[in-house]
Amino acid sequence: MKTKAWNILSLLAVMLVLQGCGYTQTELFNTEYQSVAVPIFQNKTFYRGVELDLTEALIKEIELRSPYKVVATRTAQTVLEGQIVSISQRPLSNTREGGLVQETELTMVVNFLWKQQSDGKTLRRRDGIIAVGRYVASTPISEPMATGQHIATQEMAKRIVDTMRSDW
Repeated sequence: MKTKAWNILSLLAVMLVLQGCGYTQTELFNTEYQSVAVPIFQNKTFYRGVELDLTEALIKEIELRSPYKVVATRTAQTVLEGQIVSISQRPLSNTREGGLVQETELTMVVNFLWKQQSDGKTLRRRDGIIAVGRYVASTPISEPMATGQHIATQEMAKRIVDTMRSDW
């Protein structure tokens, strides 16, 4: 008899622990929508072409990590628009010989708006999202600035898709 009571108590304890562990079966993304259009982001900086790189990275990230299909604006249920507000660079380290800049940090700031196509209702809006890319311009590595820009655009695309997820 004691063994049966012990088994029941053990089973109840396990059920209570599993219930409170924070796991959920809910979707990370809103399943009400199946498609999103991603027009080329506006670029308010002097760095040309970065808007194309960011838009391409964002489309790939949406297709890879979300349930949404990227389609043309005229057929999409939602639209994700944005603008690159600023890009800045700052030196992180200098060479011992001559004091030339060795490692540089490129910082990108973006605003975006994700909205329903039918009525313009805002689904998500974020201003001032920051992503950083670092590169080493000095020899022997001699990475171009495009390396830091590429790292920042990839990171920015991930951050934007992260904010498209449902609220917990």
